[in-house]
Amino acid sequence: MLHETGLTVESVDRAYDEAELVRASQDVTVLGIRSKTHVTRRVFEAAPNLVAVGAFCIGTNQIDLEAASERGVTVFNAPFSNTRSVVELALSEVIALTRRLTEKNRLMHEGVWDKSADGAHEVRGRSLGIVGYGNIGSQLSVLAENLGMRVFFYDPVDKLALGNARRCGSLHELLGAADVVTLHVDGRPSNANFFGPAEFAAMRPGSLFMNLSRGFVVDYGALRREIECGRIAGAAVDVFPAEPRGRGEEFVSELRGLPNVILTPHIGGSTEEAQQDIARFVAGKFRDFLADGSTAMSVNLPGLVLPQPPDTHRLVLIHRNVPGAIATINGVLADHKVNIEAQLLGTRGEIGYVVTDINATCTREMLDQLRALEETIRLRVLPS
Repeated sequence: MLHETGLTVESVDRAYDEAELVRASQDVTVLGIRSKTHVTRRVFEAAPNLVAVGAFCIGTNQIDLEAASERGVTVFNAPFSNTRSVVELALSEVIALTRRLTEKNRLMHEGVWDKSADGAHEVRGRSLGIVGYGNIGSQLSVLAENLGMRVFFYDPVDKLALGNARRCGSLHELLGAADVVTLHVDGRPSNANFFGPAEFAAMRPGSLFMNLSRGFVVDYGALRREIECGRIAGAAVDVFPAEPRGRGEEFVSELRGLPNVILTPHIGGSTEEAQQDIARFVAGKFRDFLADGSTAMSVNLPGLVLPQPPDTHRLVLIHRNVPGAIATINGVLADHKVNIEAQLLGTRGEIGYVVTDINATCTREMLDQLRALEETIRLRVLPS
């Protein structure tokens, strides 16, 4: 899709560190990354031609969004594309832990035949506590209820309860009600160390714990202690505070070696279906942004979509959201006797984004005046 857009595409098979990314981005127009690549302020400062960054994943906490906005760089992600894949992994782990399949599997590989039902349960009738009721949490809620589970959820933001799911007024209320607790929170910095000794202590004895959201939100040392003493019966973890940058590097964690803990290498969204949809979604955002300035579902800029009339030039201008900015911009156009065919404005915090269609020739003098305005952050002309 990107080749068809007219881009020359270079791909690499591992995450770049900051220095490598600075060197690689100096002449780049659009940059696509995965979750382990961090786009810092230094990277933005070293990439004067960069107009868009696409996170081919859900999270964008690895991108300095403030620096992106200051330099007029639009950021996209794929907030829905791997939802089903993560939900299916979560459900499979609920069943595997509840039936103690990891321990049965280990014993069989050791040649031990243990057909005992001790500690193995159906998931039907058991309670699932979902912390974070966004795209993943809410879909998990529906499918878990279809399996016969009773669903509780907690989210600090008011969310519509789907099916028979019950909203909890506090995290501790949920922890006291759930047989299985699963985290699906976002990567905002305030969620660091969100779940620690106090939260584990509030869980029901013999319950299960799962984290398929962000590694830094959980105190895994505390989790190991709770598992070793038997208060937590098992856990499934897909994300970690420090993860290897590439295949083959050693994985280090306090949770290694525990027989009733499922460890997976951040594969919640790693299905062929999810990866194909992520690629299609983010590449499509790049294509539309480069073609007509569309910022629908941008993470950091107002989301605008305006069909471009034929035989027009489109001015795509990111500006500081201050009083009189549009009047000043349009004043420059008026001074050059340019008539506006269509115009759409959106603002988001300190950033404004205005798309203006004109049927006149864009003179260098006019464009230079627009770029020189105190309010202007970045100006593009389409077609270029």
